[in-house]
Amino acid sequence: MKQIVFLCCLLSGVFAKAQNPINSLLDQWHEAAATANFEAYFSSFAENAYFIGTDASERWDIPQFKTYAKPSFEKAPAWIFTPVERNIEVSPDGKIAWFDEVLTSTHLGVCRGSGVLVLENDTWKIKHYVLSLIVPNQHAREVAALKSEADQESLTELKQD
Repeated sequence: MKQIVFLCCLLSGVFAKAQNPINSLLDQWHEAAATANFEAYFSSFAENAYFIGTDASERWDIPQFKTYAKPSFEKAPAWIFTPVERNIEVSPDGKIAWFDEVLTSTHLGVCRGSGVLVLENDTWKIKHYVLSLIVPNQHAREVAALKSEADQESLTELKQD
């Protein structure tokens, strides 16, 4: 029993220790976008990271994402996403974390971000980030109908690749 209590304390310590740097990283990352700080924004990503946008075609490695995002970063703000709620989980070894966050945005309304972080040289880095639009359940059918033609076009393009 003492071993179980010790293990629980140890794991909660790993989790608590990791949460503050992870929250700081994500908050600074969103701030870098809001202030159009291109270098700070992209230095938050791990090597071989991916950013998944809201469009079916938006699965970018970081060089591709930089190309896409560069015009937005030429003036402040690039994007404004303000975290409202965030949940973070950390692996038992303290080297991988995953999270989800509800965000408010000046151009997309309420969104959800989710991702995976890795600990590289004692620094948390974003390995995978997914930005999603939140659709209230009572409006899901309306939204599905609204985007059905674009969905078919996206599926056709994806099947060709």
